[in-house]
Amino acid sequence: MLRKTLLATCCAAALISAPAFAAAPKELKSEQGILEVTTIAQGLEHPWALAFLPDQKGMLVTERPGHLRVVSKDGKLSEPISGVPQVWAKGQGGLLDVALSPDFKQDRMVYLSYAEDGGEGGKAGTAVGRGRLSDDLKTLKDFNVIFRQEPKLSVSNHFGSRLVFDRDGYLFITLGENNDRPTAQDLDKLQGKVVRIFPDGKVPDDNPFVGQSGVRPEIWSYGLRNPQGAALNPWTGTLWENEHGPRGGDEVNIIERGKNYGWPLATHGINYSMQPIPEAKGKTAEGTVAPHHVWEKSPGVTGMAFYDADRFTPWQHNAFIGALVSQELIRLQFDGDKVVHEERLLGELNQRIRDVRQGPDGYLYVLTDEENGSLYRLGLK
Repeated sequence: MLRKTLLATCCAAALISAPAFAAAPKELKSEQGILEVTTIAQGLEHPWALAFLPDQKGMLVTERPGHLRVVSKDGKLSEPISGVPQVWAKGQGGLLDVALSPDFKQDRMVYLSYAEDGGEGGKAGTAVGRGRLSDDLKTLKDFNVIFRQEPKLSVSNHFGSRLVFDRDGYLFITLGENNDRPTAQDLDKLQGKVVRIFPDGKVPDDNPFVGQSGVRPEIWSYGLRNPQGAALNPWTGTLWENEHGPRGGDEVNIIERGKNYGWPLATHGINYSMQPIPEAKGKTAEGTVAPHHVWEKSPGVTGMAFYDADRFTPWQHNAFIGALVSQELIRLQFDGDKVVHEERLLGELNQRIRDVRQGPDGYLYVLTDEENGSLYRLGLK
């Protein structure tokens, strides 16, 4: 009788603590074995990005209409966190990326990128700010803006907006050209650029264009179209970025100090009207850096993650990139830095893949950009 009682008690406790995603994972074929896809959470409204909280306290997830939520480790969604700034939620705009301070355990700072209203004229631009997350995970306190894209030119497109801290604590921000092509080459504007700033928004003295007349000192590199994916390569410490081409020509670039990545002077794509890009000189242009990897047919690349965990050996030294148009997760395999193989995953889900991150548990976590968006956990069986 005692054993039965103990067994019943243990079973009840297991049921109480069972995660919301206890349903059997979906099994899909992949080149490296059976891919297990587990639904962690659903009901997210156009989720855009996620960041893992320390000590197994779950994840922060942004929703483009302007909500920041906590997804607990058992898949429960919190109410929207208060203190998030008002966002310009039109077209591709809204609440976008989220990143934790490298010193989050001490300062509890959360960084957000978002589309900000430019006031009269009906245009918007990318802004980045930070606030202190309360211990109860319900409030973002003392939020203040540390960076604004200037001038504000977007009528709903090409905000870019990924946030990446490097090993030295500098903050990199990717910025779209607001669908105003020539601005990507204009060094007096912050469209089509990667910028590098201190966590408080100040400009480092060793940025490549500091002190040059008529040039924005925040700029680290330029000539980008719409960089919606970026990640720090964990083996080299270099910043990698991926971006949407026009009709064709999505790219992966290794971002270097002061370099020009070509848009719109060099592109593998054409206009959506099927006409050539007016400014383009071809697939390459003198004085610009060619893409590290390019897709002639655009998958619509987004979030990016390198895999350096021990949990799934076949994925080590691979990168994963979300795709909106082809509705897939793209796995890139490398020889050194060179892409030598590509695999398309998750096509069976028929959902737009917006973000992918490696979790502290060694699994991959994927967000789908849908009205009823989902968070999935991926592993190999």
